[in-house]
Amino acid sequence: MSAEEELVYVGSSSDETGEPGLRVWRVAKGAFLRIAYSDGTQFWLDRKRETLWAVWPGTLSLEDTASYLLGPILGLLLRLRGLTCLHASAVAFKDRSVVFVGSEGAGKSTIAAAFARKGYGVLSDDIAALVEREDTFYVMPAYPHLSLWPHSVKMLYGSSEALPRFIPNWDKRRLVLGNQGTRFESRPLPLGAIYLLGERRPDPAPYLERMRPQSVLLSLVADTYANKILDREMRASEFAVLGRLVTTIPIRQVHPHKDPNRLEELCKIIREDFAKLKFPTA
Repeated sequence: MSAEEELVYVGSSSDETGEPGLRVWRVAKGAFLRIAYSDGTQFWLDRKRETLWAVWPGTLSLEDTASYLLGPILGLLLRLRGLTCLHASAVAFKDRSVVFVGSEGAGKSTIAAAFARKGYGVLSDDIAALVEREDTFYVMPAYPHLSLWPHSVKMLYGSSEALPRFIPNWDKRRLVLGNQGTRFESRPLPLGAIYLLGERRPDPAPYLERMRPQSVLLSLVADTYANKILDREMRASEFAVLGRLVTTIPIRQVHPHKDPNRLEELCKIIREDFAKLKFPTA
C-alpha cells in the first residue's frame, strides 16, 4: 500500500488463507476508490463515481469479473451516488413492489424465486435500490435473474442441478427470469410493503409480527447495502430517508419455519397480509 492510499473498509469474510475477501482504499485523497478482492480482481472508481475500471488476473475470466460487477460493485456504486439500497429482493404484487429484507442467508432470493414460480414479476435480487419521487418510494428494476444456492434450487425444483451455475467455479445457480414460467418486472414500481426476514423458528412459525417504528428503523439501517463505506454526511442523509420510509410504508417482521420445505406457507401468509393493505388510488 502506498502513502497515497488510505484503507477505509475491510470485509468481514475471509478466503481459505485467512485473508480478508475484500478491501477498499481511498486513493490520492479521494480522487479514486480502489476495491480489491482476495482473488486479485480489482475495480477503480473516480471521484465523481462516473467511470469504473476493472482488472483481473489471467487465471480468472471476464465472466468471473462480471459476477462482481453485476452484484456488489454496482450496488456499491449506487450507494456512493446517493441512492438508498436495501439488502433485499423485490417482487411485483400487481402494480406495487414488495421487498424482502435480510442479511446474507436469510432467504431473500429463495422467497423471490418461490413467488416467481407462481407468476409474480421480480424486480431485483439481493440489492433493492429506492428512489423517492413526490413523497412516494419506488423500487428500481435491476437484472433479469435470481441467484440461488443449490439447496434452494433442490427445494424449489427437486434437483440442485435443475439450474445452471453462474460461472464454473462458483456454486450458485442462476434462474433466468423469463424462463420456466417466470418473468422480470422492468418497471419501477411504488413500494407497497417491506417484510423483514427474522430468525427461523419452530411452530407456530411461519408468522408475521408488527414492529415499533424505532426497531424497524434500526433494522433497516443495519440492512442497507454496503453501509460501512458511507461517510458521515451520506449516513445522515440516508438516515433521514429511512426515517421517512418507516412512517409511510407498511413494514412487518416475518419468521420463517425452521423446516425450509414450509416455504409455501410463508408465501401464503405474506400474500394474505398484503391483500389487507389499503393504498391510495391514482
